[in-house]
Amino acid sequence: MTASATHTGHRDRLREKLTSAGGLALHDYELLELYLFRCIPRRDVKPIAKDLIARFGDLGGVASASVGQLSSVRGVSEKTAVELKLIKALSERLAREQVIGRRVITSWSALVAYCRTAMQHATTEQFRVLFLDRKNKLIADEVLGEGTIDHAPVYPREVVKSALAHEASAIILVHNHPSGDATPSQADIEMTRTLMEICKPFEIAVHDHLVIGRENTASFKTLGLM
Repeated sequence: MTASATHTGHRDRLREKLTSAGGLALHDYELLELYLFRCIPRRDVKPIAKDLIARFGDLGGVASASVGQLSSVRGVSEKTAVELKLIKALSERLAREQVIGRRVITSWSALVAYCRTAMQHATTEQFRVLFLDRKNKLIADEVLGEGTIDHAPVYPREVVKSALAHEASAIILVHNHPSGDATPSQADIEMTRTLMEICKPFEIAVHDHLVIGRENTASFKTLGLM
């Protein structure tokens, strides 16, 4: 049997496994193989898939890696790296569709899942604001600050300006901790209290502040910090 026939047979078996048993029956590297089939059509991609998982930890880590980081893995061209970035874009879009236009009180788990999908694997700190209408439905979200591994600049005036532009009655603050620990820092607490005071004259409520860690999420409201 030729190498080409072997690869074709392996690909057919993986596709059949996905069709018959679903994605949960496949390992991360097998799902990645299936995706890489379309990017690298005439090559054994199992070693590449395994190297990507070993380098970035899991599928989320692969999807969140930069084009440069992905291209540094043997067998991954810049074109393939760009294709891999599509995984994250699709994941975020699908997760966002589960929460946009819905009341956060009835879709809280989906809201947290969306934030984790967008920010869990980021290697630098990002500050995001979710905007809610009078019925507490999510109407928009924006990244209003990106920074280093342990700091993202937050400009209260920009937060209020965006809230007014969206005619939002309330907001939820979200940022990630690339270190992995979701425990709010003293700086996080002080910044949240400052934002709450600045929003008050505009009758914009701050419902919560979520901190996204690698394995868990901290809620200021649940922790009694607001």
